Amino acid sequence: MSRRPNILLITTDQQHWDTLGCRNPEIQTPSLDALAEEGTLFERAYCPNPTCTPTRASIITGQYPSQHGAWTLGTMLDPEAPTLNDVLGPSGYRTALIGKAHFQPLQEAEGYRSLESYPTLHDLPFWRRFTGPYYGFEYVQLCRNHADEAHAGEHYGIWMEEKGLGDWRDYFRPDNEAKKTGDGGRTWLLPQEFHYNEFIVERSAAKLEEYAESDEPFFLWASFPDPHCPYLVPEPWASMYDPNTLTVPQGVPGEHANNPPHFQLTQEDKPDFSAWKESGYGIHGMHSHTRSLSELAKDLAVYYGMMSYTDDAVGRLLRHLEALGLAEETVVVFTTDHGMLLGQHGLSRKGPFHYEDLVKLPFIVRYPGRVPSGRSSNALQSLVDLAPTFLSFADLPIPPRMSGVDQKGVWLGNQEQARDHVVIENRHEPTTIHVKTYVDSRFKLTVYYNQPYGELFDLKNDPGEFKNLWNDPESQTLKAELIKRLLFAEMGKEPLYMPRISGA
Repeated sequence: MSRRPNILLITTDQQHWDTLGCRNPEIQTPSLDALAEEGTLFERAYCPNPTCTPTRASIITGQYPSQHGAWTLGTMLDPEAPTLNDVLGPSGYRTALIGKAHFQPLQEAEGYRSLESYPTLHDLPFWRRFTGPYYGFEYVQLCRNHADEAHAGEHYGIWMEEKGLGDWRDYFRPDNEAKKTGDGGRTWLLPQEFHYNEFIVERSAAKLEEYAESDEPFFLWASFPDPHCPYLVPEPWASMYDPNTLTVPQGVPGEHANNPPHFQLTQEDKPDFSAWKESGYGIHGMHSHTRSLSELAKDLAVYYGMMSYTDDAVGRLLRHLEALGLAEETVVVFTTDHGMLLGQHGLSRKGPFHYEDLVKLPFIVRYPGRVPSGRSSNALQSLVDLAPTFLSFADLPIPPRMSGVDQKGVWLGNQEQARDHVVIENRHEPTTIHVKTYVDSRFKLTVYYNQPYGELFDLKNDPGEFKNLWNDPESQTLKAELIKRLLFAEMGKEPLYMPRISGA
C-alpha cells in the first residue's frame, strides 16, 4: 500500500481572484505562477461566505456557515464542532495550523471562552504554555492581526520577543504614526525580518522538518493574513508598484439604479444605514464607498505589494518542502478565504455585495504526477469541499455531517465536475442582511430574506455584472427557474447524519 499523501493548505486573506501574475500582468507573483504551472488552476472557485470566520470554519468542518453556526463575524465556531482533524488525527495524521485562525471573536461569547479575544490575545504567558489542541489541530502557532492592528500578540508576539524586537508593541498601534511613513502612511517601518510572513514561514518550515524526520503523514495549514487591509507593508514591497501605472477598477455611472437599496447608499457621502443594523453591531460594507481615484490607486499599489511579499513567502515555504523531499508526496492547495473589492462597481473592501470580485477565489492544486500540470479548469469549486476532498485523498471516510462534495476525481483530472452549482451565504444580521446566492455554469442569482429585491446576472453575456436582470420582464421565467434551483440546492445540502434503521 502506498503512503498516504501529506496535505499542505496555504491561504491568504481577502485576495482578489485575479491578483496572480499568470492572470494579471500588472502584478508579480512568480511563486504562485510556478505553482499553477506545476498543477491545475481552477478558474471558478468560490467561498461559502465572503467574510473570514464563517468561511474559515467551513474549511475545517466541511459545512456551510448556516450549519456549523459561526454565521458571521463576532460569532464563534463551537469548540466541540466536528472537524476534519477529528478524522485525520486518530488515523495517524499530524495536524498543525500556523498563522491566522479566526474561528473565534474578539470578545468573549456567552457561555464560551474565546481564546482569540481580549485580554487573552495579549497574555503571552498563556501562549507560551498553549500550542493546542485547537479545533482538532494537534499544534497551533497563531497570529490574529492584519498589519499594525492592535490584535497582535499570541505566539507571534512571543516570536518577535525571541527575535530581539523588545518594543514590538509600538509597531502595532494604528495611531502610532512614528512607525509608518510614505504617501498616506502606507509604508510600515517594521523591519521585514519581524513581519508575520516571516513568522509563518519559519514556524511552518520547522513543522515540515519535524514531519520529515518522523515520516508521518501530515495536514499543515499555513495561513497568511495578507493582503487584507489596512494597506501597510514594509519596504521594498511598499514602493514595488507605481500607483500611476496601475489600472484602477471603477464603477459605471448609474449601474446601481436597479440594484438593492444598500448598493445605492454606498455611493452617497453620508449614507444612513441604521435601518439595516438591527443588532446594533457594525456591518462590513455598510458605509460610504466614495473614494478618489488617486487614493484607490495608492491602495491598490500597496495591496499588490502585500500580495507580492506573500508570494515571496509562499515560494520560500514551497522550496523548503521540496528540499526536505516532501513535495512529491504532498497535495498542495493554495487559495484564500474570500475576495476583495478594489474599486469595482464603486465599492471597496467587502460587504453584502456578491460580485465575483468578492466571492470568487484564486485556487491552485498541485500533486506531482497525479494532478495534471499546466492545466486550467472551469469545474466549480467551493471551500466547503476542502475537508471532504482532503479526507478522500487520505482514503478516510467522509463524515455524513459534511455538506461539501468530494472533488478528488476533478482535481486528478478523471472527472469533469463534481458539482453543477455553488451556494454562497452572507448573514451579518438576523434578518436585514440575510443573503443566499446561487451560481451555476452561467447565471448568478442572489435572494434577500423577506425582501422583494434581488440580483440576477448572466455571467456569460455580462461578465462584469453591470446589468441586474432581477426586474427585467424578459428574464422572469429564468428568475423563477433559478429560484427553484436555489431551493433545491438548499434542500440538497441538508446532511443526513443519522442513519435510518427501521421502517414505519
